[in-house]
Amino acid sequence: MTASSTDIPARLDRLPWSRWHWRVVIALGVAWVLDGLEVTLVGSVGSVLERPDTLGLTAAQIGGAGSLYIGGAVIGALLFGRLADRLGRKKLFLATLAIYTLATLATAFSTDFAFFALCRFLTGLGIGGEYAAINSAIDELIPARVRGRVNLAINGSFWIGAALGAGVSLVLLDVRVLGPVWGWRAGFALGALLAIAILLVRRDVPESPRWLISHGRADEANAIIARIEAEVSAQHGPLPAVTTRLSFVQQAAPTIRQMADVLFHQYRRRSVVALSLMISQAFFYNAIFFTYALVLTRFHGVPEGRVALYIFPFALGNVLGPLLLGPLFDRVGRRRMIGVTYVLSGVGLALTGVAFMAGWLDALGQALCWSAVFFLASAAASSAYLTVSEVFPLEMRALAISVFYAVGTGAGGFAAPWLFGMLIETGSRGAVAVGYAIGAVLVIAAGLVAWRYAVDAERRALEDIAPPMGSVG
Repeated sequence: MTASSTDIPARLDRLPWSRWHWRVVIALGVAWVLDGLEVTLVGSVGSVLERPDTLGLTAAQIGGAGSLYIGGAVIGALLFGRLADRLGRKKLFLATLAIYTLATLATAFSTDFAFFALCRFLTGLGIGGEYAAINSAIDELIPARVRGRVNLAINGSFWIGAALGAGVSLVLLDVRVLGPVWGWRAGFALGALLAIAILLVRRDVPESPRWLISHGRADEANAIIARIEAEVSAQHGPLPAVTTRLSFVQQAAPTIRQMADVLFHQYRRRSVVALSLMISQAFFYNAIFFTYALVLTRFHGVPEGRVALYIFPFALGNVLGPLLLGPLFDRVGRRRMIGVTYVLSGVGLALTGVAFMAGWLDALGQALCWSAVFFLASAAASSAYLTVSEVFPLEMRALAISVFYAVGTGAGGFAAPWLFGMLIETGSRGAVAVGYAIGAVLVIAAGLVAWRYAVDAERRALEDIAPPMGSVG
């Protein structure tokens, strides 16, 4: 095999921040906005769907539908993650958004639990595929010096979608607008319309030049980077010269055995860190978020049409966390910041559970406590996705993201809504507080693992953190 060299990674990393980067971030990062919109709509209309004049679901069925959504995301991540490494980032982030759009639109026409659950599964299938294709594309297009803060901010945009979903449900469920019977259906239909608009914008995002180079398509990669540089230099002036080159040998797509060797032998410690971060944050988030409406209505007496109001302080904390703490992940460092945010968010959730069990919180107090806890937890959870996406080789980046997302979300996210649905059904504050305690212990343990073993990846090129499998020298 003939060795080749390229300067494309260095050329991408030396680019100043520009309008082109903003367009990429908006077009791709909206995946998290859509996920937040979906999850919040289900959370906000959960109690509405229990009404006999809607779908007549039980709390356990609502929790079960949440688990099916997560199950679909797990399968979608594994399926589309492998394809994103083989076929390219762009083909997959267009295909997965199309699946999401159709499934969300179908949800609006649900007639019973079975159809609703199927639609939630298919919606999750699209979202799971989005995570793998989008995270790999973003990391490969964003300069190394700001990769941490940009990645965290994008992942935190989930909560912009959450606030949007809360606002939409608040308006549409109002009897003066559409009311509970038709409002929840309109909410899902509006989500599909938003996805269609984003699909049109996303078509202009280029394929990852790094991926093209690894697949022997150097001419296409050079043409794309030349267009990017021309646009950026028109805004910022001449770009500095690049002298760093990467030498590599083009290889066939890695086999499952080769990828397993990378995950379980070459980078075994990184895999342990990634797995612990993903499992703990998935349980932590899904336990709270898929069932928060049930907690507010059953334990705090919040009317079903007012549930969405309480998501706004919750969402605000989640959006501000990655935005304000994100720069520290590039300055202070990944390992320290991941450890601190995980441990402190776990302590905060444990204290919230104690206050909830003791009856010290009303509905507003509960929402404010969640807001404070998830200010930290949002940055922590976002850093889990950042970690997984930047510490494994280019040739299997999307698959690595999908594997850890699938295993972590499957173990932590699939069980959490189901478990909390049952705990809430008991009507016992103590039972729910036990669930909070489980989530707290998981994230504290993961934070300690990260503090000790996570990679100091801040401000380093992806090829320096994890050399491509075909790299030379």
